[in-house]
Amino acid sequence: MVSRGVLRVVISGIAVFGVACGNSKLTSVNVSPAIADAQNFPNGMVQFSASGTYSSSSKVVPLANLTWCIGTSSGTCNGNIASVATVDNHGLAQCLPGAKAGVATILAGSGGHVGNPDGGSTLAVFGSAQLTCP
Repeated sequence: MVSRGVLRVVISGIAVFGVACGNSKLTSVNVSPAIADAQNFPNGMVQFSASGTYSSSSKVVPLANLTWCIGTSSGTCNGNIASVATVDNHGLAQCLPGAKAGVATILAGSGGHVGNPDGGSTLAVFGSAQLTCP
């Protein structure tokens, strides 16, 4: 049997938690490693990860379900434009065989809009890292 006081505290806690989570928005994203050279990773494959903060807390937490893409430092995914590398939906990047040497900007983020002329999207909140391809 639960007393009314304890039940009231539990219900109040659930209500506050629900409001905080429901209104919380992603405010920052950090991608690591920040700089990677594909030559230093097995099979040239680099596993990037993302962490970030939400408006309801300053605590940095691991992030999942983000959009990963090759893009620009302004948060625009390249879409159909050829690049030196690819990245999958889980942050695993690799240089394209036969592509010219160069540096690819790896983006992880959310929000924004799709509809750039090249088929890419612009992320509202994102972080970036650099992948050097030989």
